[in-house]
Amino acid sequence: MAEAAKGRGARSNATGRFEPETVEAFDDGWTSDDVEAAPLRTTLTPEHARTIIARNTSPDIGFDRSINPYKGCEHGCIYCYARPSHAWMGLSPGLDFESRIFFKPEGARLLEQELCKPRYVCRRIHIGGNTDPYQPVERELKSTRSILEVLQRFRHPFSIITKSVLIARDADILGAMGREGLASAFVSITTLDRGLARAMEPRASTPAKRLEAISRLAEAGCPVGVGFAPVIPGLNDHELEAVLEAAAKAGATSAMYVTLRLPLEIKDLFREWLADARPERAARVMSLIRQTRGGRDYDPDWNQRMKGTGPVAELIGARFKAAVKRYGLDGPRHALDESRFRVPPEMKRQLDLFA
Repeated sequence: MAEAAKGRGARSNATGRFEPETVEAFDDGWTSDDVEAAPLRTTLTPEHARTIIARNTSPDIGFDRSINPYKGCEHGCIYCYARPSHAWMGLSPGLDFESRIFFKPEGARLLEQELCKPRYVCRRIHIGGNTDPYQPVERELKSTRSILEVLQRFRHPFSIITKSVLIARDADILGAMGREGLASAFVSITTLDRGLARAMEPRASTPAKRLEAISRLAEAGCPVGVGFAPVIPGLNDHELEAVLEAAAKAGATSAMYVTLRLPLEIKDLFREWLADARPERAARVMSLIRQTRGGRDYDPDWNQRMKGTGPVAELIGARFKAAVKRYGLDGPRHALDESRFRVPPEMKRQLDLFA
């Protein structure tokens, strides 16, 4: 059985699906059981992108553009739907995803360039739609912070989602823009059980720290919601009401949920983790997951991939609907003001030099 590397979620590092050759680890008997494996170090690589805003046409996503300051995520959440994207770079969605991180050193400058284009049309930008914008290295790199500073100068509306208390560092920007209807935030809390969180999301902030982040953002004036995502039947679904209640008490005013998705490599990574971390529940959890996906590990249909179908999924939905009403999390979403976008005068003068 695959064992956990310290502080990591994935138990293996299988070759990406696009590679012509595969590499598989095996025990040849020469390594002593008394010798500890060397710790897996995180490596950071600058990515010299040409654009910073990603666009999508997915009918079940509420935004058409997003910014992801990082590729890969050191939080190591075993269920992360972004894991398969590492295969596009010839890397593994397993341990590579959480230990080989890419960042965009020119992100703020690229964003300025895109927002200054004469034909640019302002629409809400979502930050963190793929990987978390506040993973541990953000403390030093401040890539996300620099992007928020640009959005503030341009008065550009944005939403942001994270599992990290580090978002509270930027409460000055989020609070000021939130009060003007230009920013909103979501904090994802999957469990209040510290032990489960440590196993499932090894380098994300603890549940208590995420509640603290909600409180600090709310106090600063930023509308903040809680994401109970993903709901994993048989593992954390029993905490749905408790998480929403705790978030509401901390200052959240809205909520959302997503049922666990297991596309591509995630299904094998999750099953491997489940067998190691929660072996007594593994069979039951996978059975319940398949009951929400028409008997399969995953159903990619646009109309149901976020919530699932069948009695188990319907019960989760009914419980969520009742809980958000009970805890006052069912108010209207805060609409962001797209009419206040403007190119700062100093940027216009710079553009005139090149006209």
